[in-house]
Amino acid sequence: MSILEFWGANAAVFVACVVVLGLLVGSFLNVVVYRLPKMLMRDWRAQAREVLEMPTKDVEETFNLVLPNSSCPNCGHEIKPWENIPLLSWLFLRGKCSGCKQAISVRYPLVELACGVLSGMIAWQFGVSWETLAMLVLTWGLLAMSLIDADQQILPDALVLPLLWLGLILNSFGLFASLPDALWGAVIGYMSLWSIFWLFKLVTGKEGMGYGDFKLLALLGAWGGWQVLPLTILLSSVVGAVLGVIILRLQRNSYSNPIPFGPYLAVAGWIALIWGDAITSSYLQFAGF
Repeated sequence: MSILEFWGANAAVFVACVVVLGLLVGSFLNVVVYRLPKMLMRDWRAQAREVLEMPTKDVEETFNLVLPNSSCPNCGHEIKPWENIPLLSWLFLRGKCSGCKQAISVRYPLVELACGVLSGMIAWQFGVSWETLAMLVLTWGLLAMSLIDADQQILPDALVLPLLWLGLILNSFGLFASLPDALWGAVIGYMSLWSIFWLFKLVTGKEGMGYGDFKLLALLGAWGGWQVLPLTILLSSVVGAVLGVIILRLQRNSYSNPIPFGPYLAVAGWIALIWGDAITSSYLQFAGF
């Protein structure tokens, strides 16, 4: 019996293995979320110095997703391999750095846990299939984008564009939608928010969202076809409006302060891709159509 046949016959084992993989990937996503914006900023500054013909800095310290090794931001203690085991290390260390005893943010294990749970849900939904592999990649990407947008209010092209192209490539084989549906999903996804952006700007003189949101909705359309767009926009708008008001109330922010829309789009699109047909059918049946 091959490993694929074994997993196919033992769904629980397969889901458990994917959950563990998700936990490991979640640990890496914490690195991506922290370092990628800093890498982009360093690159932008280097380009600006070059364009402005400013003197360049001497050799800068290597800083990427691999180097330097992870360390405590408070005392600089280098994280040992046994201190970097998803969930378990945080629990073993009681949420504190082994060097300075400074509290480690609970966000790190929560991201790992979320990635593991979401990965397990994908494995349970699609089983041993190409759809599972593809949706895992998309899920990890959407999680990283959402966290970066929540922190920095940017959706990096380095994450969005490769996943957009991957969706079109996969659907050239009809994995989730036909290629024409995927192509028009990308076009309509981008143009719909682009049109709303310019209409809002013409009326108010303000920018209501960023260009990254256009690209993210295009990405979701490229994966699920144009059919997922109405539900994605509806869910993201409702959830965004409700949670946005709650966040403003709790943080007592000014209503002029921007709220990132990317996480709501990502969550709504992920739901629409997996359960969109079931949700739409249930609504139509409830409405009596």
